[in-house]
Amino acid sequence: FEAEPFSGSESSGAESEVSGIEKEAQIADLSFKSSGMLQDIHFRFDKYDLDDASRSILIKNAAYLKETNPQARIEIQGHCDERGTNNYNISLAERRAHSTKMYLVSQGVSAKRIHTISFGEEKPFCLDSNETCWLKNRRAHFRISG
Repeated sequence: FEAEPFSGSESSGAESEVSGIEKEAQIADLSFKSSGMLQDIHFRFDKYDLDDASRSILIKNAAYLKETNPQARIEIQGHCDERGTNNYNISLAERRAHSTKMYLVSQGVSAKRIHTISFGEEKPFCLDSNETCWLKNRRAHFRISG
């Protein structure tokens, strides 16, 4: 993955790298909270691509972010179910958060407003070991600041 393919930054070198890291740290320091206005999306087992239902939800989330709350910054948390190794799940959850971010960017939400983080399997929504529960845990969860 490129870290910020739609960031609009054309500068290069260590100075831009540091400023990018500083900007990411500033976003990470914001106090994010859950919002009923941004719906989570869910993923199929071992996948990070978006299905039609996820894209439909993300279109609504993007509209809310552009029209109703254009200054808000968001955090997209990538999550997995308990199956797979910790390292694999961290990587998969990162890809889930990133694909979610890129779709919002394609819908006109500025990449600068979006912070992603991967939790892998570490923060399950549901604790049972069955497909219904696992589906709930395979998600991109949204939190908002502003």
